[in-house]
Amino acid sequence: MNKPWQRKRGYDRLVETRSGPERILICCEGKKTEPNYFGKFPIDIELVEIDFDGGANTLALVNDALERKVSAEKKGQPYNQVWCVFDRDEFPPDHFNQAIKKATANQIHVAYSNPCFELWYYLHFHYIDVAIDRKKYGSKLSNCLKKKYEKNDNDMYSVLKDKQHMAINNAKKLKNSYFPCNPERDNPSTTVYLLVETLNKFL
Repeated sequence: MNKPWQRKRGYDRLVETRSGPERILICCEGKKTEPNYFGKFPIDIELVEIDFDGGANTLALVNDALERKVSAEKKGQPYNQVWCVFDRDEFPPDHFNQAIKKATANQIHVAYSNPCFELWYYLHFHYIDVAIDRKKYGSKLSNCLKKKYEKNDNDMYSVLKDKQHMAINNAKKLKNSYFPCNPERDNPSTTVYLLVETLNKFL
């Protein structure tokens, strides 16, 4: 299916809309990796990829998701669920935790990764509880996949699907190892499994 680009307010949006009784909105910070992965789930969702002038940030992403949520409610077409997907990367610590708090306060779910989304991919193969440079995940994934990992790979969902149960278990184990939980400091950690489990319910 072709994915039309829309340009508005100085940033690009990749929007793919399918009809269905359950209206789920997923706003992704990443330009390729996350949209390519979640876009492969065979269910009815609205997937939005947002790039804020080439410098996306977590708070801006949550604010955009909130605008979309409120707008849909005013039109009488509310979303059943709204999700934001973003990474810790190198954003200021206060931005990361503030974004999560603001999203939660406005009934927006968050699938975050610290330090990067590739952690979720890696957990399909191995459990890891030691912080490493986010740039090293690419080489680790290349070893696991037996081929060079590309961030814009459009087949990661199908490639990893059979190992998804392992990734969910590893992500839960990792998340539960932190007490108290502090998303900004908990490296490595990810809640992407929460969104994956939610989407799987509609398969």
